[in-house]
Amino acid sequence: MPEHPSVPPGDLLYVIGDIHGCADLLTDLLHQIERDAAGKDADRKRLIFVGDYVDRGPDSRRVIEILIAQRPASFQASFLKGNHEALLLDFLADAERLRAWRINGGDATMLSYGVDVAGLERTAAPPEDWRAALKDALPQSHAAFFETLALQASVGDYHFVHAGVLPGVPLDAQHEDDLLWIREEFLNYRGAFGKVVVHGHTPCKLPDKRANRIGIDTGAVFTGRLTALKLKGGEQSFLHT
Repeated sequence: MPEHPSVPPGDLLYVIGDIHGCADLLTDLLHQIERDAAGKDADRKRLIFVGDYVDRGPDSRRVIEILIAQRPASFQASFLKGNHEALLLDFLADAERLRAWRINGGDATMLSYGVDVAGLERTAAPPEDWRAALKDALPQSHAAFFETLALQASVGDYHFVHAGVLPGVPLDAQHEDDLLWIREEFLNYRGAFGKVVVHGHTPCKLPDKRANRIGIDTGAVFTGRLTALKLKGGEQSFLHT
């Protein structure tokens, strides 16, 4: 692993952890980032989001609206897929995946888009009716956002994913299931991944900073703390709500 990891000269990155429908926290953190970046000597300012924008929290729809059209204009942005976006997409492709999504907080997302969850439950509606209701409620721009999410990204000595990577497999050969769902095999590994892996997915009260990885999911929906990792040159620091 790089002894002194860095990003290229002139780059200023802010990597944002799992949002889970907490639009108010996202707005707060983006304002902090704008203030922090103001006047900084940087050729390129970039936001990288590690996924899990939806589910559990109260306003998934608003989160997606902010990410699509209301993020800071002076920043480039990269959006990674989280396992919760995968659950939503799986349900849109196959209505029988409804239960798996609902177990993981999908009701909150459907409610934020105006789906009549209580009515569907009361009438014991089949999964196809739930899917039709979501498709009718989901703006095309939001559907396109979910469908075009990336699985990973790299800048300098850092590699960005949602959940982690499978040890021993080259970063460019990772399987989607591992990138979205892996936990213990990745979290407990102390060896090198080739780059420092920055990830979300596994919540901690504070950022989990190790030599080979940095976890930035601070459980926003449970703790009120949404975290961003700031990278500039060889420096690392954190902003949070």
